[in-house]
Order: sequence, then structure tokens, then C-alpha cells
Amino acid sequence: MDDRTTNDRGDHMAGVTRAFVTHRNLLFTVAYELLGSAADAEDVLQETWLRWVGVDHDTVRDQRAYLVRIATRQALAQLRALGRRRESYVGPWLPEPLLTAPDVAEDVELADSVSMAMLLVLETLTPTERAVFVLREVFDLAYEEIAAAVDKTPAAVRQIAHRARAHVAARRPRAAASAADNHRTVEAFQRAVETGDLQGLLDVLAPDVVLLTDGGGVVRAALAPVVGAEQVARVLGRISAMMSLRPTQVNGAPALIVRQGDEIDTVLALRVDDGLVTGLYAVRNPEKLSHLERGTTLSR
Repeated sequence: MDDRTTNDRGDHMAGVTRAFVTHRNLLFTVAYELLGSAADAEDVLQETWLRWVGVDHDTVRDQRAYLVRIATRQALAQLRALGRRRESYVGPWLPEPLLTAPDVAEDVELADSVSMAMLLVLETLTPTERAVFVLREVFDLAYEEIAAAVDKTPAAVRQIAHRARAHVAARRPRAAASAADNHRTVEAFQRAVETGDLQGLLDVLAPDVVLLTDGGGVVRAALAPVVGAEQVARVLGRISAMMSLRPTQVNGAPALIVRQGDEIDTVLALRVDDGLVTGLYAVRNPEKLSHLERGTTLSR
């Protein structure tokens, strides 16, 4: 093999790698929105890379669309397998929380699409509906590109998109509050929890607030949704005075990281509407807390 052939192969691999790295954050975001799990999304990225290396790149006209197609197919296979596992999950299942930078919250559409509330709505779709909705509504892919990713005709994809859009619209959370309103509400909420101020909690919780706790059968957690301000306030009142609460951004929305000593005990994501907390998502399953020591970059 002469040096020129070696150099050509080296240049080819460099180009292949560069294309993957360029779109890596996008591919992770697609996989995460389909799976609700950072660990499973990382597995999808590995499979996507292995398949991308083996592609005849001379036939690839749009690298972004082609990579998204590979990632979507891998994520769909994972999603169908995960659906069977989630049927036997102990208690409520919540997405794996991601520590996100402020710029995710500033991208309103991206923040909404990765919020705990929206990911739970997406869980109610079939795998194909979820993929079509995410690729069309969040990432604005053409119907032809989506059709190639989900092995359907463009006409079928249009029908699936219409059906999924109507399904999500009927269950979609209201528009999120402004950053300033969120900050004031979360600050009041944190102060009330830290001081054990029951009335302060009742003042900041919506009457129909819902608390979901995910312990995965590994740690203690409520096995059913806790509904109503008084019931939720009583549960929150059990947070030990020995625990520390730190405000942060999780999935583009306000959250509190609850620590006991040096260990993360719970991630408590908040949904705020009209100055009141309407949804609380408490992730306690230790297997879902590994991505909270470092930020995750999401991209559209």
C-alpha cells in the first residue's frame, strides 16, 4: 500500500469522524427525546457510529439527515424493547434528568420538548408516532426524510404526524412561565421546604398539584401519584433537615438537587404555571442520577 492510499484513507476517516462529531449533540438529543434515558441515548450513539463508519459515504447527500435516520432507527429498536421493561417498572416511571445549561431554557421550543412534562406526554404515543412527532415538530425534518427513518411512505408519515400532533395537543402542558416568575416561585418553594413552613408550601402549590416520585423499586418512593396541595405538602415536609437543596436547571426547567451529605438523594424538577407549582417530578432511582455531576449539551 503506497503512502497516497494511506493518506486518502486517513483523510476519509477524518471526514467521517468530523461529520459525526459535528452532529453528535443533535443525535444525542434525538435519541434522548425518543427514549427518555441518557444512558440508552449514549448506547444509540455508539451503534450509530458503528453503522456510520460502514456506510458508502459517496452516496450520502445530506450527512445530517442520514445520521438522524440511523440514530432514529436504533432508538426505535431500543424504545420497543424498553416498552416491555417499563411495563414491569415499580411505581411511576420518570425520564432520566439531565443537567442543562441556561441556553437550553432560552430555546423555548427545545426546553419544552425535553421537559419532564412533555417527555411523559410523549410516553403515551406509540414508538413510531413518537419518532414522527419528535422529528417533525422538534427537529423540523421533511416528511420524506422522516419516512426513510421510520420505514413508512411520506403519505403515511403525514397521517401519523397529524394523529400524533392532535394526541399531544390534547395532553400538552400549558405554556411555561417566564424565567423571572419561575425564579420567584422556586425560591419561595425552596425556602418553605427548607424551613418546614407548611403554610408557605400551601401558598406556592397549585390546589391540583401532582407529585410523581420515581424510586424504581430501589429506594423508597410513592407508588402512585400524590395529588393535591395538602397531600403534596405533607410529603415534602418529610424532607430531612439534614438534607441540602441546591437550585439548578434540569431538562431546561427549574429544579432542586437534594443532597444528603455528599450524595445526591433526589432530583426534584418543578413545573410552574401562573406563579404556582403545578407539577413536581422527584427522581430518586440511583441509576438515573449519574448525569447530574456534569452538564449535557442538547441541540436542535
